[in-house]
Amino acid sequence: MHSRPLRYKPASWQLTLSWKHRMLDDLDELRTFQRILTRGSLSAAARDLGVSLAVVSKRLASLERRIGQRLIQRTTRRLSATDEGAALLPRVERIIEALDAAEGWIVEGREAPVGVLRVSAPISLGRLHVAPVLATLVDAHPNLQAELRLGDSLIDLMEARIDVAVRIGPAQDSAYVMRKLADSARILVASPRYLDARGRPLTPRELKQHSILRSLGWEGPWRLSGPAGESIDINPTSRLRADNGEVVHDWALQGLGVMLKSAIDVAADLRLGRLERVLPNWSSPDAPIYALIPSARHVAAKTRLFLDALGEALRAAEADRPTADI
Repeated sequence: MHSRPLRYKPASWQLTLSWKHRMLDDLDELRTFQRILTRGSLSAAARDLGVSLAVVSKRLASLERRIGQRLIQRTTRRLSATDEGAALLPRVERIIEALDAAEGWIVEGREAPVGVLRVSAPISLGRLHVAPVLATLVDAHPNLQAELRLGDSLIDLMEARIDVAVRIGPAQDSAYVMRKLADSARILVASPRYLDARGRPLTPRELKQHSILRSLGWEGPWRLSGPAGESIDINPTSRLRADNGEVVHDWALQGLGVMLKSAIDVAADLRLGRLERVLPNWSSPDAPIYALIPSARHVAAKTRLFLDALGEALRAAEADRPTADI
């Protein structure tokens, strides 16, 4: 009689333990991969994670072997993500942030904002309004980090790994989700010194006799609406133009001409008398301030918190404009 060879069958608790260990190993590998790219080196990642350089190298090799792709290109001088690594990184970051948020929810009894919040915004709006909101949120939430990119040109959210892009003006066709934050009309302003020297125009057509300051990218006509609801398009020539809104703003403060600017950006200057409203009964139609996010599904707590806080701050700033300059 032949006896059958005995096959070892692990107990169910052993299978569960093995699966948990494998899951934890996977998460360690993903965290290590993310930290290598954000910190720029294996040694910096090892210091952040509190492990040896050998452990970091082993985890990265294990992840690349499991995926079957090289994720990080390493030379003696530099380290960079491969195409596959660059595509994987934002997905890994979303996984890590979701897990950290879940842990925060367990510890704090709510979903906590965690991870790095990456925001892009126009220069003036970003400095005056977005930056203070981010600073306040980071101060209030110890597990939150923030990166702010300022620029007046449009960027690709996915390619730049941006969570929220703040924009001013008519909404552009976009594959991203738009959320309106506040309204802000564009108004004409100049320094009192300039107006004392050159005179204060009484009609929009008189702007042709003035020095005009313009932003590159907004070369089209200025549409102004009057007190009786009438509209007029004017396209004054400009000898001073810049692709940076802060430069145009500085020129106006220096008394070099008249600019058309979002009212929310010049509210403080109007209140302090550094700028003066030109043609106070005329303004450009409201330009919404809105946010673009990559997707409406699974919006992270950090993003929701920022959108709510920024919207509240912008609406408060708009309501706080000097009434004489509305």
